[in-house]
Formats: sequence, structure tokens, C-alpha cells
Amino acid sequence: MTNTWRGNRGFLLKLGAVSAALLLAAWAQSGVNIPYFDLGVRPARGAGEVALSLQLLLLLTILTLAPSILLMMTAFVRTVIILKFVQRALSLQQEPPNQVIMGMALFITFFVMAPTFTEVYDKAYLPFSKSQITNDQFFDRALKPLRAFMLKQTREKDIDLFMYLGKYERPKRPDDVPTVALIPAFLISELTTAFSIGIVIFIPFIVIDMVVASILMSMGMIMVPPVMISMPLKIILFVLVDGWHLVTLQTVKSFHLL
Repeated sequence: MTNTWRGNRGFLLKLGAVSAALLLAAWAQSGVNIPYFDLGVRPARGAGEVALSLQLLLLLTILTLAPSILLMMTAFVRTVIILKFVQRALSLQQEPPNQVIMGMALFITFFVMAPTFTEVYDKAYLPFSKSQITNDQFFDRALKPLRAFMLKQTREKDIDLFMYLGKYERPKRPDDVPTVALIPAFLISELTTAFSIGIVIFIPFIVIDMVVASILMSMGMIMVPPVMISMPLKIILFVLVDGWHLVTLQTVKSFHLL
């Protein structure tokens, strides 16, 4: 148990370090110097220090949004939508709680993205932390595994859509796809895939709802809400078929990892 915790802790530390370094490199690549700051507070002396303070505020804002930005480029979007579909299909409003759903989606995302994050850490962060590569080289090396993951999951028609909207030339190879077009194309593909899986999840539970509603109407029990009868039946069915196991298995397999 201790070894498992140490391994998970090490992976989370790697992820945090890579995320922070990636954002700092992106900031540096934009041509703006990363500011140095201390805990002292005093009035600004001149326009230069005012500009430096504004840069610091902008940097802190970017770091605050970093988790959301990075999650949009990982398996999180598809996973959380599929889990929410399961919750809705079971007619459950508060169970499992949203914190549990989000936590489960987050750790499944860590599992799916572990090879990608490890590659970023080994090939980008470690050389960068030892001053063996420049900021630009770090940014390119860190972005390459993420781009490879997104390209593998993104439909070609979605990439063509944003290439058309951005008036870019048609790429001859995957590396020619600009990142600014790849990220929104990846998000659309993830939403489409998640909704497709969600529909498949919904079908058996819709059948149960229809059967229960038909039986209640035939018995003249019009005033009884069908959901009161169908919900326990759906939960029993879900438990009997080991639903969480199957949902997790199919979610991970949908990323072409198995």
C-alpha cells in the first residue's frame, strides 16, 4: 500500500511540475519576461514597476486557469460526460455526488494520460530543470506528446472544419496541423464521442422506463410516477451487470489504449 501511494504521489508531483513548467515556458515564448517577485509591498517606482506588477497579475491568472486549460487537452472531457450520462440514465440526481463523479473522472484521466505525462516529464521537464534545453525547446517537447494524443482522438472532419474556418492551408501531415485549430477540433470530437457512448448507455434504461410506464397504465395506476418503480429496477440491473466496471472498461478502451 505504501509503495502504491508513493507511486501515485510521484506521478501527481510530476504532473504538477510539468503543468507549471509548461505554462511558464509558454509565457516566456510569448516574448514577455517572467517577473521575479518577493513578499515586500511598497508603492511602484515608475512605469516599469507598474508594468511588472501587471505582468505578475496576468501570470497568476494564467496559473489559476492552468488546471482547466490542461484538462481540456486530456481525456477528462469525454470521461466526465460519460459518467454524467450514467447518472442521468439511472434517474439519479444526487447519487453519486458531483464530487465523486468529478474525482472518478479525474483519476481515470490520470490513468489514461499517464504515458503522455510521463513522456512530457522525461523528455521535456527533466532536461529543462537541468538547464539542458531552452524555453522554446521545452515548449516544443512538452507539446508534442499532447498533440500526438489529441491527433489520435480527433476526427479528420473536425480538423478540416477549423482549418477551413481559420483559412489555413490543408495540412499534408499531422505535424502541419496548427495547435490553435487542433485543440477546438479535439474538444468537438470528444463531445461527439462522449454523446455517442452516452446514447448506447441510455438505450437499455429507456426500455425499462417504457415497460414500467406501459404496465402502470395498463393497471390503471396513472397517478404513480413511473420513475418511482423504474429507478430501483435500473439500479438493480446496473449492479447485477457490474455497471461501473463495464462503463470504466469501455471508457478507457474508447481511447484506443487496449
